[in-house]
Amino acid sequence: MKVVLENIGRRFNQEWIFKSLSYTLEPEKSYAVLGSNGSGKSTLIQLIAGNLSSSEGKMNYEIEGKKLEPEEVYQYISLAAPYLELIEEFTLEEQLDFHFQFKKQLAGTTKETLLETLSLKGAQHKAIKYFSSGMKQRVKLTLAVFSDTPLLLLDEPTANLDEQGIDWYRSLISQYGVNRTLVVCSNQQHEYDYCTHQIQLADYKNF
Repeated sequence: MKVVLENIGRRFNQEWIFKSLSYTLEPEKSYAVLGSNGSGKSTLIQLIAGNLSSSEGKMNYEIEGKKLEPEEVYQYISLAAPYLELIEEFTLEEQLDFHFQFKKQLAGTTKETLLETLSLKGAQHKAIKYFSSGMKQRVKLTLAVFSDTPLLLLDEPTANLDEQGIDWYRSLISQYGVNRTLVVCSNQQHEYDYCTHQIQLADYKNF
């Protein structure tokens, strides 16, 4: 999936977070969005996901040279972020079933594949509200990564994960994050060191 950002800017109240950001995300390439805390990394990824509108500029999305209409874009995007909520009253199995009513699951994978990947097979009937923060983050990442979308957006993907969880994340991406446009917002190198391109938000704050 190709995403073209043309002079994108976003402000809250009268304060610009960033502006005049022009960049093209090419199909099947990986990008790290870098910046200090509060620099606007999450804001940019929310703009790309279509969850926020820009204060200036525009974005175009293309699949195999075909421009997508705004109402079509969500079908092609998956997002995992620590601030996204799971449905606490659902069991793990119910959460998986609910999510994949709206997103197509990666070809060649099954619910059993997801449970094995999560290493939570015995917890499929346990309510999400009883999961630890690390378990919830694993679920969020699994839902996004196993969604069959050409654009995968990850915001602080190892938040709430311990060292074992970080290793799990890197294995997950190496196995299932290929052949997609991948955007990682982070200021921790272990989250993005596999990315081949970098976007420094500090470059879009000179105004």
